[in-house]
Amino acid sequence: MEFWEKAFLDKQLMWGEAPASAAQDAAHLFKENGFQNVLIPGFGYGRNAKPFFDAGFKVTGIEISKTAISLSREFLGFHANIFEGSVDNMPFDSNEYDGIFCHALIHLLDAEKRNLFISRCFYQLKSNGIMIFTAITKDAPTYGAGECIATDTFKTKDGVNLFFYDEQSIKAEFENIGLIESSIIEEQPATKFWKIICRKPL
Repeated sequence: MEFWEKAFLDKQLMWGEAPASAAQDAAHLFKENGFQNVLIPGFGYGRNAKPFFDAGFKVTGIEISKTAISLSREFLGFHANIFEGSVDNMPFDSNEYDGIFCHALIHLLDAEKRNLFISRCFYQLKSNGIMIFTAITKDAPTYGAGECIATDTFKTKDGVNLFFYDEQSIKAEFENIGLIESSIIEEQPATKFWKIICRKPL
């Protein structure tokens, strides 16, 4: 059984019901830009999709955990359009999206998979669309904890690999796909993330 599947089974709504502040901010930004359809890779059980649903967006998700998808049906109270599978297998459809929001997923991937994931998100983003990623920062207290398996990458006691971003790695991975902003934010429980915003040129 995959770690995340077991975590969902053990803890149910493991991060609570409230959406991340980054999701709320993204929904507001997308609304200001007149966006209509949003893709959320790493949909989870839907807590970070709620601000987008509440704002009237058409939301499509990608989620690897069957348990999380089942919980999302209960949590959201209606059926969202969710593709079951790994972001490694994107794209799942031929649609282009006004906005893409991805919270706390990209740092779980190795360098090759991160670059592939970023390029596939960019491919599915409409011209002038915005994509927002949150990623764990080297300022997080967990940086350096566990076995070092690659540059700025550590394996936790639960066997999860985490890549910790800094300004240099953000520039290396996002500068060529419309990087417009990167800033450190704090989410609950007290974890520091980078918020990385890219805009696809017209």
